[in-house]
Amino acid sequence: MAYRDLREWLVEVERLGELQRIEGADWNLEMAGITELVYREASRHPALLFDKIKGYPEGYRVLFGSIGTARRAGLTMGLDLPHEHSTIDMVRAIRDKLSSFKPIPPVYVAEGPVTENIQTGDDIDVNKFPVPFYHEQDGGRYIGTGHAMITRDPDDGWVNLGTYRIMVVDKNTLAFHVNPGKHGNLHRRKYFDRGQTCPVAISVGHDPLLFLTSIMTVPHGVSEYDYAGGFKGEPIEVIKGPYTGLPVPARAEIVIEGEAIPEEILEGPFGEWNGYYANNGLNPVPEPVIKVKSVMHRNDPIMNCTQPGKGTDHLAGGNGVKSAHIWNQLEKAGISDIQGVWCHEAGGGNLLKVVSLKQRYPGHAKQAALVASQCRAGGYLNRYVVVVDEDIDPANLQDVVWAMCTRSDPEKDIDILRRCWGSNADPMLPPGENVATFNSVAVVDACKPFEWMKDFPPVAGYSPELRAQLVEKWGKLVLGR
Repeated sequence: MAYRDLREWLVEVERLGELQRIEGADWNLEMAGITELVYREASRHPALLFDKIKGYPEGYRVLFGSIGTARRAGLTMGLDLPHEHSTIDMVRAIRDKLSSFKPIPPVYVAEGPVTENIQTGDDIDVNKFPVPFYHEQDGGRYIGTGHAMITRDPDDGWVNLGTYRIMVVDKNTLAFHVNPGKHGNLHRRKYFDRGQTCPVAISVGHDPLLFLTSIMTVPHGVSEYDYAGGFKGEPIEVIKGPYTGLPVPARAEIVIEGEAIPEEILEGPFGEWNGYYANNGLNPVPEPVIKVKSVMHRNDPIMNCTQPGKGTDHLAGGNGVKSAHIWNQLEKAGISDIQGVWCHEAGGGNLLKVVSLKQRYPGHAKQAALVASQCRAGGYLNRYVVVVDEDIDPANLQDVVWAMCTRSDPEKDIDILRRCWGSNADPMLPPGENVATFNSVAVVDACKPFEWMKDFPPVAGYSPELRAQLVEKWGKLVLGR
């Protein structure tokens, strides 16, 4: 691929005109707040690289919004996207990549740039990095939002990379929250059940592809390192962590090693991806701690962070992969003529999914809705699945809502599925209810009625052919392209 690590990736992003440098921001609320401002209110969504951060040396930088556009997600995954592309073009390109996908295991190397600086013992202080304070009612600073936590299954040696929120407690203590059912939680539980500590490594700043695979729904038993290698077409270089022995990215910016122990400390609250203080609201919750034993970092390290909430900055890439997996799983279930799938930003990638199809038989739309609502890639904390006709762009929320308003009858076209796969991150979970988290899902058939769709009123609007002509002739003047 065109880049090997985060620094080379940034060079490529700047060449694409999708990098904005910001100097002088405060780690306390300003970096995260600026990111939210850009991603909620600005027309452009560049990657934001903060430097000269208040109270920290020049060169200690923080990156937000790494995979916040289809163009940057395409660069990260090595996709062949046309210059003018739609969101669904990106999803199709990911599916093309997955069609010939072969996982490639990582390769060990003797050393890497991450070992330029190593601290152990009393020299450890994670506060040396400009860790952001994200939201005004958070319970602390969070070093883990755009990272990859690395754990190993004690039974079969399977290595997992996952992104789970990590709060700084003090200079060598972290607290971390992992939802039940997530692979990192399963690994941790195995160690704790045996009365052992759980070795962990945390990479904070690395090839954005490692972050992207860390938030993917990768099959149980398959390492995200292998997935990242498959996308890259070459193995990820790793070194053996000096304390844990875990494989850590050789070209990472920062790697923290330590032991997760059953001892609990109050963690949070923290504003989550769904835009709420879910998981017990504004009350902190007891979570296991990590005792930090080793810190490695490059000279002038770059932290990779994300801003969870209503204006989240990383969903383009993650939602693209999830949408591609749902599309593939629909087809594997025998649902034909799918035209597009999109997991919407407004639902944080989980709560709202839209499927576009060309209706072929009675019940076709309902089949698609039910499979999309329960398949592995689409089932987690899913709230709404909407199926639309092939003339609707599933990534265009205005078109989707228009189809719902004009092509569905609430009495006949909405079904509710109960006791589905939920999460303790659900803001609709009653206070104090953290066990057996179920979720209901509404499936909406917003397609033209199959029985008389040929007689359905014609759409009043330009045809695809006329649109193309207008864009070619007038696009630069009226659309800026």
